Parts: sequence; structure tokens; C-alpha cells
Amino acid sequence: MEATNEFLTRIPRSSDGKRRWPLELKARIVAETLIEGATVNGVAKRYGLIPSSVSDWRRMARTGKLVLPNLDGMDFVPVQIANPKALEVLPTRPITLTSVELLKGGVTIRLAADTPAARIAEIAAAL
Repeated sequence: MEATNEFLTRIPRSSDGKRRWPLELKARIVAETLIEGATVNGVAKRYGLIPSSVSDWRRMARTGKLVLPNLDGMDFVPVQIANPKALEVLPTRPITLTSVELLKGGVTIRLAADTPAARIAEIAAAL
């Protein structure tokens, strides 16, 4: 525990005294909560954090805002489908597009069906 406390003194603080956790360290702390037997409360206590901060960082990881390192003891759970069901294949018929419509708010932009996808993406990004 003393090593953790010594480490915490090196975390930079903002002018109001709050620690500014680097993204890499946040990711490592979140990864520690995923090790078998670990709890959010236990990991938060080890780093002198409130559990809700760690939970917020876990949410960031789920949304892709934190990239987690691979720690020893952290494994993915294998997925197994209990009763796989055959999908019914429906007959398909060709779809003929005459135009592509981009909608944003009250604005509609109609483009020819043969407009390149890159151009459509550019226009959509500009909306």
C-alpha cells in the first residue's frame, strides 16, 4: 500500500487540488477491475479514488474512449450459442435506386444513384 501512496503523490494536480489522471493510467486502472476477483470498490480504494470515478472510466472504455492494456489474469469469456437456429433465407429481388437522399433537420439533399460513396460521405460530413 505504501508503494501505491508514493506513486499517487506523483500524479499531477490541477489548481483546485484535484488529480489529473493520464489516459494511460485510467486505462490501466479500468483493466485492473476486469481481472477475475477484482472489484471496482477494491481497485478504487487502492488508488485513493471514489468508485464512481472508476465506473465513469469503465464507461469511457466501453464507448472506445479508453484503450485498455492486456494485464495478466484478464481474459475474455468464451461465448457459446446454446441452440443455434437456422436462418430463413428469403428470396431477393434486385433493388433499383434512382436517387439517394440525405436528410438533416429540415434540409433534404437528393443525389443521383450513381454518385460515388466518397462524395456522399463528404456531403454528409458537411451537413
